[in-house]
Amino acid sequence: MERKVLHLGKLADTQAKNRGSQEAIRYRDDATGTWQPVTWTQFADNVNQLACAMLANGVKHQENMGIFSQNMARGIYTDFAAFSIGAVTIPLYATSSETQVQYIVNDARIRYLFVGEQQQYDTAFRAHSLCPTLHKLIIYDSKVVRNPQDKTSVYYADFLKVDEKTIGKYQELLKERKANLNDDDIANILYTSGTTGESKGVILKHSNYIGQFEAHFKVLKFLTWPNMTSMDFLPLTHVFERGWSFLCLCAGVVVCVNTDPHAILQSIQEVHPNAMCAVPRFWEKVYDGVNAKIAGMSSVMQKVVKSALKVGREYNIEYVLKRKTAPISLSLKYRFYDKLVFQKLKRAIGMDNALFLPTAGAPIPPTIEEFIHSVGIGLVAGYGLTESLATVSCDHGVKTLGSVGRPLPGIEVKIGENDEILIKGPGVTCGYYKKESATREAFDKDGYFHTGDAGYLKDGELFITDRIKDLFKTSNGKYISPQVLEGRLCVDKYIEQLAVIAEQRKFVSALIIPAYDELKAYAAEHKIEYKDMKDLCQNKEINQMIKTRIDTLQQTFAAYEQIKRFTLLPEPFTIDKGELTNTLKIRRQVLLKNYSEEIDKMYEA
Repeated sequence: MERKVLHLGKLADTQAKNRGSQEAIRYRDDATGTWQPVTWTQFADNVNQLACAMLANGVKHQENMGIFSQNMARGIYTDFAAFSIGAVTIPLYATSSETQVQYIVNDARIRYLFVGEQQQYDTAFRAHSLCPTLHKLIIYDSKVVRNPQDKTSVYYADFLKVDEKTIGKYQELLKERKANLNDDDIANILYTSGTTGESKGVILKHSNYIGQFEAHFKVLKFLTWPNMTSMDFLPLTHVFERGWSFLCLCAGVVVCVNTDPHAILQSIQEVHPNAMCAVPRFWEKVYDGVNAKIAGMSSVMQKVVKSALKVGREYNIEYVLKRKTAPISLSLKYRFYDKLVFQKLKRAIGMDNALFLPTAGAPIPPTIEEFIHSVGIGLVAGYGLTESLATVSCDHGVKTLGSVGRPLPGIEVKIGENDEILIKGPGVTCGYYKKESATREAFDKDGYFHTGDAGYLKDGELFITDRIKDLFKTSNGKYISPQVLEGRLCVDKYIEQLAVIAEQRKFVSALIIPAYDELKAYAAEHKIEYKDMKDLCQNKEINQMIKTRIDTLQQTFAAYEQIKRFTLLPEPFTIDKGELTNTLKIRRQVLLKNYSEEIDKMYEA
C-alpha cells in the first residue's frame, strides 16, 4: 500500500494526532549546550499559535512572507504556520546582502519578514526604508539589539500574543483556512541566480512537494523505520535541505536543527545522525581530516589502514554498490577491518549510525567518493535543481562511481541538443515568479524543462559531463555570476582586467591585470621600491591596497560570491596567447590552462 502524502499545511495536525508524544524535531539549547526535543504535539501547538498570530495580523491566502534567518526551529514553525493558512514562504539566505534582501522583498512584495539574529536584523533594517511593501520585521532572537530608530519591528514572542477576546475568532478562521487548502496552492518561491546574475523566483507548489515525497517513499524504504534522525546542516533556504527536511518531517524522521554551520562536526558527534545532506566541500574536509590522522599514525598502523582501505574498496564498491553478494573470504576480511578500523573512524566523526548521506550541489571528486565508500560510509550522490524541487536522480539500485544515480520514479529524463539534460515530472516547477518570458524559454514544446546541464544516460544511470549555464558553481554548491562581479570591480582605477575563478572551487578567486601606470604612480607616492613589474605585483603593501578596494566594491555581494584571494599578473592578457578574442573578451578555458600554477597556488592551504 502506497503512503498517502498530505498538503504540508495539514502535516503538523496529522502528525500530532498520529505521533503525539513522539519527537518531531530537536535543537541545541545555547544556554545549556544540550539538545532539546520537541514532540509532535508541541510542534503542532507552536505552528497553530503562530498561524493564529499571522491571521490576527491580516495575512491573506497566498500572501508572500519572508524568512531571513539561519536554521532555527522557529523558522520551521513559520513555514508550516504559513502553509496551514495557505500563505507562501520565501526563504532568504542568512548571508544575503542588503541589496539582495531589498530585491527579493520588493519583487515578492513581502509585508512580513521574519529575521533570525543580529546580522539578519541589521541588514533587513537597513533595507526596510527601500522596501515600500515591508510592514514589519519579526525577530526570532530575543537577544537582538534593535535600532533606536526602529518603531515597527517586534520580537517573535510578542508577535505571538493575540488578545484573548479575539483568539477564538482566529482559531475558527484557521480551521476554515485549513479546510480550504488546495494542492495547487504555491508553497514556496525560492530565489536563485539567473544567467545575468538577476535572481529568479522559482515557484514550488504543494503538489510539487507531494509528488516528490511520493517518489522518495517508493525507493527510500528506511524513511519509515522507527527512531530515525537527520541532521539539518545545509541552509533551509537551499532546496536540497528544505526538500529533504520536509520529507523527513512527513516520514516521522526526527530533524535535528544545527543552527551554526561552523559547529556541524560537534553536532554530528553529539547526535550521531542516521542521515544528513551535505555538499562535496564537506566531504573534502572529512577526507583531508582523516588523511591527516592517518599521516600521524605509526608506520605499522598506516600499513593496516592501507590494507583495510583496499579490502573496503573491493567489498563496498565492487559488490555492495553493485548489489552483488561478496565472497565469504572477502566478507570476513571486511568484517575484521570494519571492527578494527572503520567503525572506530566513523565513531570518531559521529558517522557510525549513518545510513543515508546524500550529497549534491556540485560533482564530488572521484578520489573522495571512492574513499568514503571504501570506509563504509553511506554516501549517496544525487542530482537536482531548485526548479525540480531538488532530487532528479540519486543512488538507488545498482550504482557506478561517477554517476549521480537513477531518476526517481515518475521523473522523465531525456538528452536534448548539445547533450542537455531535459526533465519532466511532478516535482518540476510551473515557472518563474513574474517572469513569463524566462518561463517560456525554460521549457520545450513537449513540456520538458531545460536544466542547463549536459550529460548522458547509461544503463539507467545519469552522468553529468558539463555545465551549459553561463554561471560558475563552487564546490559548496553556490552559483556565481562572473560577469556581474567582474563588471563591478573593473570600475576601480587600479584594475584593468579581472577574471573570476570559481567553477568547482572551494571559494571565489581572481586573476587581475592591474592598471600598470596607476600602480606605478601609487608606488612612487608611497615610496614603494621595486625591481620590475613582477616585483611590484607581489609587493605586500600593493596587494593589501588592492584587497581593501576590492572588499569595498564587493560588499553588496553575498559572502559566498566575494573574492577571497587574487593574483596580480605582471603581463596583460593577449590575443596572441589565445587569452582574448578579437573583440577583447576573455577566453576562460585558456586562462585556466595558461595560469594553472597561479590558480592552484591561490587554493593552497
